[in-house]
Amino acid sequence: MTTLEIDRDAGTRPSTSRSVDMKLEVVVIPVSDVDRAKAFYARLGWRMDADFASGDEWRVIQFTPPGSACSVIFGKNVTAAAPGSARGLYLIVSDLEAARKDLLDRGVAVSEPFHGAGDLHAGPDEPYLFGSVRVSGADPKRGSYSSFASFSDPDGNGWLFQEVTTRLPGRIESGGTTFASTTDLAAALRRASVAHGEHEKRTGGHDENWADWYADYIVREQAGQELPT
Repeated sequence: MTTLEIDRDAGTRPSTSRSVDMKLEVVVIPVSDVDRAKAFYARLGWRMDADFASGDEWRVIQFTPPGSACSVIFGKNVTAAAPGSARGLYLIVSDLEAARKDLLDRGVAVSEPFHGAGDLHAGPDEPYLFGSVRVSGADPKRGSYSSFASFSDPDGNGWLFQEVTTRLPGRIESGGTTFASTTDLAAALRRASVAHGEHEKRTGGHDENWADWYADYIVREQAGQELPT
Protein backbone atom coordinates (compact mmCIF):
# COMPACT_ATOMS: atom_id res chain seq x y z
CA MET A 1 0.00 0.00 0.00
CA THR A 2 1.41 3.41 -0.94
CA THR A 3 1.75 6.32 1.48
CA LEU A 4 -1.03 8.15 -0.37
CA GLU A 5 -3.34 5.17 0.03
CA ILE A 6 -2.55 4.98 3.74
CA ASP A 7 -3.39 8.67 4.13
CA ARG A 8 -6.67 8.26 2.25
CA ASP A 9 -7.69 5.30 4.39
CA ALA A 10 -6.88 7.23 7.56
CA GLY A 11 -8.99 10.13 6.38
CA THR A 12 -12.08 7.97 6.02
CA ARG A 13 -11.95 6.59 9.55
CA PRO A 14 -13.84 8.48 12.24
CA SER A 15 -11.64 10.41 14.66
CA THR A 16 -11.07 8.76 18.02
CA SER A 17 -9.72 11.95 19.62
CA ARG A 18 -12.66 14.33 19.33
CA SER A 19 -13.52 13.92 23.01
CA VAL A 20 -10.04 15.20 23.93
CA ASP A 21 -9.83 18.98 24.13
CA MET A 22 -6.67 20.52 22.71
CA LYS A 23 -6.27 24.00 24.16
CA LEU A 24 -3.76 26.48 22.82
CA GLU A 25 -2.49 28.06 26.03
CA VAL A 26 0.98 29.46 25.30
CA VAL A 27 2.62 31.27 22.38
CA VAL A 28 6.38 31.86 22.51
CA ILE A 29 7.65 35.24 21.29
CA PRO A 30 11.38 35.88 20.72
CA VAL A 31 12.90 38.98 22.31
CA SER A 32 16.42 40.39 22.59
CA ASP A 33 16.08 42.27 25.89
CA VAL A 34 14.00 40.42 28.47
CA ASP A 35 13.53 43.29 30.91
CA ARG A 36 12.62 45.71 28.13
CA ALA A 37 10.01 43.26 26.84
CA LYS A 38 8.69 42.72 30.37
CA ALA A 39 8.22 46.46 30.84
CA PHE A 40 6.44 46.76 27.48
CA TYR A 41 3.92 43.97 28.08
CA ALA A 42 3.28 45.23 31.61
CA ARG A 43 2.54 48.67 30.11
CA LEU A 44 -0.09 47.04 27.90
CA GLY A 45 -1.99 46.19 31.08
CA TRP A 46 -1.57 42.44 30.62
CA ARG A 47 -1.45 40.18 33.67
CA MET A 48 2.02 38.93 34.56
CA ASP A 49 1.71 35.29 35.61
CA ALA A 50 5.33 34.26 36.10
CA ASP A 51 8.94 35.39 36.09
CA PHE A 52 11.14 32.36 36.70
CA ALA A 53 14.91 32.06 36.37
CA SER A 54 17.54 29.37 36.79
CA GLY A 55 20.88 31.03 37.30
CA ASP A 56 22.05 33.35 34.54
CA GLU A 57 21.34 30.97 31.68
CA TRP A 58 17.55 30.64 31.65
CA ARG A 59 14.59 32.89 32.37
CA VAL A 60 10.96 32.75 31.34
CA ILE A 61 8.24 35.37 31.78
CA GLN A 62 4.55 34.81 31.08
CA PHE A 63 1.88 37.44 30.38
CA THR A 64 -1.82 36.98 29.63
CA PRO A 65 -3.93 39.55 27.73
CA PRO A 66 -7.18 40.57 29.48
CA GLY A 67 -9.90 37.98 28.88
CA SER A 68 -7.58 35.62 27.03
CA ALA A 69 -7.28 31.89 27.65
CA CYS A 70 -3.92 31.92 25.87
CA SER A 71 -0.73 33.46 27.29
CA VAL A 72 2.59 34.52 25.81
CA ILE A 73 6.02 33.64 27.15
CA PHE A 74 9.44 35.06 26.41
CA GLY A 75 12.80 35.08 28.11
CA LYS A 76 16.39 33.93 27.90
CA ASN A 77 17.14 30.65 26.13
CA VAL A 78 13.42 30.06 25.67
CA THR A 79 13.48 29.94 21.86
CA ALA A 80 16.06 29.92 19.09
CA ALA A 81 13.87 32.09 16.85
CA ALA A 82 15.22 35.49 15.84
CA PRO A 83 14.01 38.37 18.05
CA GLY A 84 11.10 40.16 16.39
CA SER A 85 10.25 37.28 14.05
CA ALA A 86 6.83 36.54 15.58
CA ARG A 87 4.27 38.16 13.28
CA GLY A 88 0.53 38.03 12.76
CA LEU A 89 -0.36 37.60 16.45
CA TYR A 90 -4.11 38.28 16.60
CA LEU A 91 -5.87 39.90 19.55
CA ILE A 92 -9.64 39.68 19.13
CA VAL A 93 -11.54 42.71 20.43
CA SER A 94 -15.22 43.63 20.44
CA ASP A 95 -14.54 47.37 20.02
CA LEU A 96 -11.56 48.34 17.87
CA GLU A 97 -11.60 52.03 18.76
CA ALA A 98 -11.78 51.29 22.50
CA ALA A 99 -8.85 48.87 22.19
CA ARG A 100 -6.79 51.44 20.27
CA LYS A 101 -7.61 54.20 22.77
CA ASP A 102 -6.54 52.00 25.65
CA LEU A 103 -3.10 51.46 24.10
CA LEU A 104 -2.72 55.10 23.12
CA ASP A 105 -3.61 56.17 26.68
CA ARG A 106 -0.83 53.85 27.88
CA GLY A 107 1.67 55.51 25.57
CA VAL A 108 1.86 52.62 23.11
CA ALA A 109 1.98 53.38 19.39
CA VAL A 110 -0.78 51.69 17.40
CA SER A 111 -1.78 52.10 13.77
CA GLU A 112 -4.93 53.76 12.50
CA PRO A 113 -7.78 51.34 11.76
CA PHE A 114 -7.66 49.59 8.40
CA HIS A 115 -9.54 46.99 6.42
CA GLY A 116 -8.91 44.97 3.31
CA ALA A 117 -10.26 45.35 -0.20
CA GLY A 118 -10.34 41.77 -1.38
CA ASP A 119 -7.56 39.93 0.44
CA LEU A 120 -6.02 41.70 3.41
CA HIS A 121 -2.54 43.18 3.28
CA ALA A 122 -0.90 44.90 6.23
CA GLY A 123 1.73 46.84 4.35
CA PRO A 124 5.44 46.54 3.53
CA ASP A 125 6.48 46.46 7.19
CA GLU A 126 3.97 43.75 8.06
CA PRO A 127 4.51 40.96 5.50
CA TYR A 128 2.83 38.35 7.67
CA LEU A 129 -0.55 39.30 6.22
CA PHE A 130 -1.47 38.19 2.74
CA GLY A 131 -3.16 39.82 -0.21
CA SER A 132 -2.70 43.03 -2.13
CA VAL A 133 -4.76 45.96 -0.83
CA ARG A 134 -4.91 47.59 2.58
CA VAL A 135 -7.50 50.36 2.91
CA SER A 136 -7.39 53.08 5.57
CA GLY A 137 -10.23 53.20 8.07
CA ALA A 138 -12.43 50.56 9.64
CA ASP A 139 -14.58 48.42 7.38
CA PRO A 140 -17.41 50.73 6.20
CA LYS A 141 -20.01 48.06 6.92
CA ARG A 142 -18.32 47.25 10.25
CA GLY A 143 -18.51 43.61 9.34
CA SER A 144 -17.29 41.22 11.99
CA TYR A 145 -13.69 40.03 11.38
CA SER A 146 -13.12 42.90 8.92
CA SER A 147 -11.50 45.79 10.82
CA PHE A 148 -7.93 45.84 12.12
CA ALA A 149 -5.19 47.88 13.78
CA SER A 150 -1.58 46.88 14.36
CA PHE A 151 1.21 47.49 16.83
CA SER A 152 4.61 46.00 17.64
CA ASP A 153 6.71 45.33 20.71
CA PRO A 154 10.21 46.85 20.98
CA ASP A 155 11.74 43.94 19.04
CA GLY A 156 9.22 44.20 16.20
CA ASN A 157 7.04 41.22 17.07
CA GLY A 158 3.81 42.15 15.29
CA TRP A 159 0.36 42.22 16.88
CA LEU A 160 -3.04 42.82 15.30
CA PHE A 161 -6.31 43.91 16.82
CA GLN A 162 -9.18 42.27 14.90
CA GLU A 163 -12.70 43.46 15.66
CA VAL A 164 -15.14 40.57 16.11
CA THR A 165 -18.68 41.46 17.10
CA THR A 166 -20.57 38.40 15.84
CA ARG A 167 -18.78 35.09 15.70
CA LEU A 168 -19.05 32.54 12.96
CA PRO A 169 -20.90 29.31 13.90
CA GLY A 170 -19.10 26.72 15.97
CA ARG A 171 -18.12 28.69 19.07
CA ILE A 172 -20.02 28.92 22.34
CA GLU A 173 -20.09 32.31 24.00
CA SER A 174 -21.34 33.46 27.39
CA GLY A 175 -21.31 37.06 28.58
CA GLY A 176 -18.47 37.97 26.22
CA THR A 177 -16.59 34.83 27.26
CA THR A 178 -15.88 32.27 24.56
CA PHE A 179 -15.80 28.50 25.06
CA ALA A 180 -14.26 26.20 22.50
CA SER A 181 -16.54 23.27 23.33
CA THR A 182 -19.56 22.15 25.34
CA THR A 183 -17.09 20.27 27.54
CA ASP A 184 -15.39 23.53 28.51
CA LEU A 185 -18.70 25.25 29.21
CA ALA A 186 -19.98 22.34 31.32
CA ALA A 187 -16.75 22.32 33.34
CA ALA A 188 -17.07 26.06 33.98
CA LEU A 189 -20.66 25.59 35.16
CA ARG A 190 -19.59 22.80 37.53
CA ARG A 191 -16.86 24.99 39.05
CA ALA A 192 -19.35 27.83 39.45
CA SER A 193 -21.83 25.46 41.11
CA VAL A 194 -19.28 24.32 43.69
CA ALA A 195 -18.20 27.89 44.41
CA HIS A 196 -21.82 29.02 44.68
CA GLY A 197 -22.51 26.27 47.20
CA GLU A 198 -19.72 27.66 49.37
CA HIS A 199 -21.14 31.14 48.85
CA GLU A 200 -24.55 30.04 50.17
CA LYS A 201 -22.92 28.40 53.20
CA ARG A 202 -21.18 31.67 54.04
CA THR A 203 -24.28 33.80 53.54
CA GLY A 204 -26.54 31.32 55.33
CA GLY A 205 -29.38 31.21 52.85
CA HIS A 206 -30.67 30.30 49.42
CA ASP A 207 -29.55 32.69 46.69
CA GLU A 208 -32.42 33.27 44.29
CA ASN A 209 -30.10 35.16 41.94
CA TRP A 210 -27.85 32.14 41.45
CA ALA A 211 -27.89 32.49 37.66
CA ASP A 212 -26.42 36.00 37.86
CA TRP A 213 -23.83 34.75 40.37
CA TYR A 214 -22.85 31.88 38.06
CA ALA A 215 -22.48 34.25 35.12
CA ASP A 216 -20.33 36.68 37.10
CA TYR A 217 -18.14 33.84 38.37
CA ILE A 218 -17.56 32.34 34.93
CA VAL A 219 -16.78 35.64 33.22
CA ARG A 220 -14.37 36.65 36.00
CA GLU A 221 -12.68 33.25 35.94
CA GLN A 222 -12.15 33.38 32.17
CA ALA A 223 -10.80 36.93 32.41
CA GLY A 224 -8.37 36.03 35.20
CA GLN A 225 -10.06 38.45 37.61
CA GLU A 226 -10.74 38.11 41.34
CA LEU A 227 -13.57 35.61 41.85
CA PRO A 228 -16.77 36.46 43.76
CA THR A 229 -17.16 35.01 47.24
